Amino acid sequence: MTKKIKVLTLSDHPFSPSGVGTQTKYVLEALLKSGKFEVLSLGGAIKHQNYTPTYIDPYGDDWKVIPIDGYGTQEVIRSVIRNEKPDILWFMTDPRFYEWLWEMENEIRSLLPMVYYHVWDNKPLPMFNKKYYDSNDHIATISRVTHECVQGVSPDIDATYMPHAVDSSVFKPLSMELRQELKKRVLPEEDHDKFIVFWNNRNARRKQSGALLWWWKEWLDKRDLNDKAQLIMHTNPFDVHGQNLNQIAEELNLHKRQVVFSTKKIALKGMSAFYLAADCTVNIADAEGFGLSTLESLSCGTPIIVNMTGGLQEQIMGSDGPYGFPIYPTSKSIIGSQKVPYIYEDRISKDQLHSALDKMYALSKEERYELGMKGAKHVQENYNFEKFGEKWVDLMLKIHEKHGSWETRKGHSGITFKEVA
Repeated sequence: MTKKIKVLTLSDHPFSPSGVGTQTKYVLEALLKSGKFEVLSLGGAIKHQNYTPTYIDPYGDDWKVIPIDGYGTQEVIRSVIRNEKPDILWFMTDPRFYEWLWEMENEIRSLLPMVYYHVWDNKPLPMFNKKYYDSNDHIATISRVTHECVQGVSPDIDATYMPHAVDSSVFKPLSMELRQELKKRVLPEEDHDKFIVFWNNRNARRKQSGALLWWWKEWLDKRDLNDKAQLIMHTNPFDVHGQNLNQIAEELNLHKRQVVFSTKKIALKGMSAFYLAADCTVNIADAEGFGLSTLESLSCGTPIIVNMTGGLQEQIMGSDGPYGFPIYPTSKSIIGSQKVPYIYEDRISKDQLHSALDKMYALSKEERYELGMKGAKHVQENYNFEKFGEKWVDLMLKIHEKHGSWETRKGHSGITFKEVA
């Protein structure tokens, strides 16, 4: 029997509701279903009630999840590598969380290859990331913008464009009649005939959640739609990284039928019901690495309104697109921090959002349905769930063959010691 390739993963917990967690789960399930891999997941970025390792059904001993705080430490990685002897280290999310990991690059890469699934929001080329990019054996990129950044900064590093995917068996379109029936089941009776706009994002500053509330209220007032339209925001109104959305809504005099906050954790099938009940999904983030929620929306046949930034650009545009109404930024701002010295934010205006909402609202139900169904076809052709899994299996097999691990390690000499006279 051929020995399975053991993959150690470091990312958001694969069963967390974040986009990173969801994509991690999709990648790992694809590897496991191939029968050629076993997986050890360090599940981070969430609060744990229990730190006991668990085995995930139906994969038995082939998938073990170890809960960790944050994204781990050098001591944790050393211990796991020493005790488990994985063949590949696969990790994902923003690079600023892994500075400590790349500091031990030679220590790890002398034994096994490092594969980074890279999330980056925007240009200009992040030259300050070069030392991180150069510390990997392979980088997979979530969007064309991210891929261009990696190739521009570190052209000698092996890189593969691997956009996210959605599970079309869960996020799937329905007929117009079934959508209307579902809308009546999901929403209270007084909201059945309203124009519903859905927003599914983390309440973080770059997502522009507060601005959306403000601009939404002004749009309702200008168009005399206060009793005819509703914004549903699936988010935490009190996220420490965002704004107090409840207080903003109160200050703007938005009543509970004009904006609804959905705060409970919802299974994927429940989330698909929100997309199907909505007339459109909106994302006006200033910067967005990919934007999984709008892809899920299109997969359900629900058109989108998006800021043309990051990965959102390639979702809404296709051979017969756009699949909604793109908003082209009118200005850019450079922001940064000590760890990320500079990155663009793409800014849109209130009037641009109002114009996009006007256009979407003016469409008949039949026209919105046709627009959404074109989007669903675009997702199936370009973000196909089965092809996504096949590509990841193929890539990881090639990486293992090229680089080996432990006694068969190739292409990296590791730490060398020179004799000093």
